[in-house]
Amino acid sequence: MKNTLIILATLIVLFSGPFALAQSNDAEQKAILVTGASTGIGRNIAETLAAEGHFVYAGARKQSDIDALSAIDNVQGIRLDVTVQEEIDAAVETITKEGRGLYGLINNAGVSVSGPLIEIEESEMQFQMDVNLFGPYRVTKAFAPLIIESKGRITTTGSVSGIIAGVLYGPYSMSKHAVEAFTDSLAAEMSKFDVQVSIIEPGNYNSAIVESKVRRMQERGRTPDGSLYKEELEALLRAPTDRSVYKEPDDVSAAMMHFLFDEHPKRRYLVVPSEQTAAATIRTMIDELVQLNERHEYSYDRAELIRLLDERLDTPENQQ
Repeated sequence: MKNTLIILATLIVLFSGPFALAQSNDAEQKAILVTGASTGIGRNIAETLAAEGHFVYAGARKQSDIDALSAIDNVQGIRLDVTVQEEIDAAVETITKEGRGLYGLINNAGVSVSGPLIEIEESEMQFQMDVNLFGPYRVTKAFAPLIIESKGRITTTGSVSGIIAGVLYGPYSMSKHAVEAFTDSLAAEMSKFDVQVSIIEPGNYNSAIVESKVRRMQERGRTPDGSLYKEELEALLRAPTDRSVYKEPDDVSAAMMHFLFDEHPKRRYLVVPSEQTAAATIRTMIDELVQLNERHEYSYDRAELIRLLDERLDTPENQQ
């Protein structure tokens, strides 16, 4: 029954309305670390924060990307591979020595691995989890003292794929679903220090994540030959990798700005470019609720479920 109530609460938060680009109530420049800032969502949020007058430590792996980020006003590119503890420790040392403190941490670095769960190599699964799950864990653990000192905020880029899972997308969905639990446990643990925690859950926006995924598959010599999912893999490899047809992730940056600076931030931000994606996400949550509730000793009837839903809608945080 506890799981049922958790899903009800999650469902209501996802239903919450749109948000405006928030401005800091404090005129003081805030220092924010963004991992995976070289392209896509990370680059967009780094540029947005810098344009609003905040100072951004922009994590990237390649020197050319670090130099390009450092050329932006209010941005300092910093070498940061979230799978390399030595680079994380060096980043902590650099940011600590510069004396600005650290108000915000945006765990954005991520990769996508696709393949049938009964065929994919364990090394590929380890790579997926190393970046998308252990990356935020490592970086958050390392920078927690600075965030606690500033009573700051921590957010992680999740995905609607952490809620909606399907054929070939198991590894990626597993990593993003795990980040859901990471967020909730971290939020509970950090509340005693007045540190806010959230997860931003985007749909399809312009980024390089698919191009990188397909390139890694090709470099590993991965082909559909011999697979039980030959047709599905062929379709995946034929699909366009250019995501420029999708919107720029400005809405995702707006959600992150709201979380970082609004007086009443949300735990979850569903940010999608279409009503169809929003509906699919909400329906999946409802499906899970129904599956958890059906045919057991403590199932709720329809009237009780509606009462619980109304009760959650009437909470103060949902009225803000």
